Parts: sequence; C-alpha cells; structure tokens
Amino acid sequence: MRKNIDIDETTLTKLKILAVFENNSVKGLMEEAVSWFVAEKEKQRFDNLTQAEKEDLGLLLLIQQADRSDFVSREAIMDILNEE
Repeated sequence: MRKNIDIDETTLTKLKILAVFENNSVKGLMEEAVSWFVAEKEKQRFDNLTQAEKEDLGLLLLIQQADRSDFVSREAIMDILNEE
C-alpha cells in the first residue's frame, strides 16, 4: 500500500542520517519505527488487562484457531461432560 505523508525538512534530515547509520533506507527505517510503536502499544494494552480479560482473550484466540469444519456430535460432548 502506498501512502504519501508530509514530513518537515528537519525530521526528514534526521531520518536520512539515522538511515545511513542503520544501513537502511528512510522508508525501511520508518516502517521499523511504526512496527515497533504498534507492538509497544499492543504490549501496553495487554499489560493493562485484568487477569479475567487476559483469560478471555486467550480463549478467543483458541476459538479462532479451531477447525470449524470438524464436527462433534451432541452425544459425544455430553459423554465428555458426564465423565467427571
């Protein structure tokens, strides 16, 4: 995806200097910075969740990974629940 953004000359000059030191392009440097920022914000948001919210999120992720084409009969589920 291509997006045009306006960057002031001072910031652009600093980005160019950093890109040289990092042996990277300005575009690559900006992509890394944005990726790092997003990951950091996600981590902060996750750290602020309560234990119950973390468990709910984990369950949601497991449900999303489940094979939806796999079918289990009602009887099989009831048998599993009655084993206890």
